[in-house]
Amino acid sequence: MRAELLPARTATLRWKSAAFITVMCCLLATSLGTLVHVLAVRQAQAHARDSALAELDRTVAAYVAGEPLGDNAAVDPPDLPAPLRAMAVTRHERGTQLADHQGCPTMWATAPVSGGKVLALRLDFSDQAAAVRSLDRAIIASSGAALGLTLGAGLISVSRVTRRLHRIAHVARRISTGDLDARVNDPRAQHPGRAQDEATAVAAALDTMAATLQAKLHSEQRFTADVSHELRTPLAGLHAAAELLPPGRPTEMVRDRVGALRRLTEDLLEISRLDAQAERADLDIHALGPLTERAVRATGTETEIRIVRDAHVETDRRRLERVLGNLVANAHKHGCPPVVVTIDTHVVTVRDHGDGYPAYLLDQGPQRFRSQSGGSESGKRTGHGLGLTIATGQADVLGATLRFSNAPDGGAVAELRLPLEPADQPRQPQGQETHGPEKVVFRTTR
Repeated sequence: MRAELLPARTATLRWKSAAFITVMCCLLATSLGTLVHVLAVRQAQAHARDSALAELDRTVAAYVAGEPLGDNAAVDPPDLPAPLRAMAVTRHERGTQLADHQGCPTMWATAPVSGGKVLALRLDFSDQAAAVRSLDRAIIASSGAALGLTLGAGLISVSRVTRRLHRIAHVARRISTGDLDARVNDPRAQHPGRAQDEATAVAAALDTMAATLQAKLHSEQRFTADVSHELRTPLAGLHAAAELLPPGRPTEMVRDRVGALRRLTEDLLEISRLDAQAERADLDIHALGPLTERAVRATGTETEIRIVRDAHVETDRRRLERVLGNLVANAHKHGCPPVVVTIDTHVVTVRDHGDGYPAYLLDQGPQRFRSQSGGSESGKRTGHGLGLTIATGQADVLGATLRFSNAPDGGAVAELRLPLEPADQPRQPQGQETHGPEKVVFRTTR
């Protein structure tokens, strides 16, 4: 919970490095500053104590000789610190102590004299204390300057690494979107004999992975295209031969299987072109409602079409009809009636009332040659997976967005969002009347 409350920038390597450098510099500066301060204070006190004891010896000699003691010496002064008085009276020992005297730091020195009295000497410690304070200020200033220089140098070094990592991440995202020509091309990776850091190793590994993936994908595309192309000729001959067979159930079964093989071959060729990014859209302005009606009518299925609001879209008519036809055919093949196609401005929604899309399709998208079973125990959702794969590929060519989801009350929902005509506003087609928020335009049957 505490991590969620932190700003997003705290997750960056730059911020973490700055925080680490700051903390470590502060700890180091505090440790060294404390050590220097303690040594300086001890040295100043030791020097003041030696001076006080030497002066005390002279003062004791003057006291014994009956000479004047001076302004800084006295016998049994009232402001003498109690520990020093007790040491001289009780233990008959000399002693020193640093204490305040009239608001100033003072080094006291005491010695016992005859009659149970205490001879005390005090020396001003203000100069030494001021020197220690000046040293502390110098330590703090130098520590701050060192922290700033270290932090600046560290951030510059880290920034160079983070910029390289951001470039690697950008290239990785381009590769994930299908741009297999993207490369980092880190110049440090061009010399394998030189020492390389971790960022260089990651960049080299990413470039190698992209090159290997691209080579394998191109090999797969060439294989699929070659196989599909080579199959067209024998399938054409097989189709012609099937037409010569005598009428009957066996002939219908052969013709049906030959037709299925021909459709599969054409689908494979189309997928290979989509994978190679060789498809280009022939864009033009079309009214979405009539175009959708033609696409649905071509499927020969009983499908309900509802137009909420029509619009003009910039699209490729043939490719859009291919996308809509595949979505409607998939809904009838793997779902349950009724199948409803809804048009709302530039959004076309195809919904059935079956078991919905399987979890893998919602998470990863359509996958070719993967069974769509899993929507029910009966395994009704089966197939090659090429129809939705082609629909997704053609939608990308059109610059549209195709999303798959399941309705809360059951059924699969495919939502196609098309680019609007530039500066176009949703409008009702001329000559069409509506009597509510939705209107059933027509129902086409087999």
